[in-house]
Amino acid sequence: MTIRSDPDFEPHHASSSAARVIDALQLFGYRPHRDEPDPRPLPEEHRVQSALADVFDALVSALSDTRLEPDLDELLWSTVNLFHRIAQAGPARTRPQQGQAEPEPEGTGRLGNPAPPSSSE
Repeated sequence: MTIRSDPDFEPHHASSSAARVIDALQLFGYRPHRDEPDPRPLPEEHRVQSALADVFDALVSALSDTRLEPDLDELLWSTVNLFHRIAQAGPARTRPQQGQAEPEPEGTGRLGNPAPPSSSE
């Protein structure tokens, strides 16, 4: 019996399920399931304020004196509304869920957006 040491001969090995979990942890870190509270701390307030100011400054500086400048006010307000929706959903996401999720209010879709009209209307 001869042992081959040719690297081109080595057959492909499928990764195990444990290897896939370890790879995911190395790439993305620990992520709690949807029904578990997230143990990570919230960001410091001054860092968030600074980052948000940078976001708005970048939008204004990038779109000023361009064809998109007339749409700048609407874009900035849309960005504000995005953060408001996330902030409103935040407390529900940070505490553990008991049982099933609450149904969304009538006539709204995901994140409180108006639901698309149904085909029966």
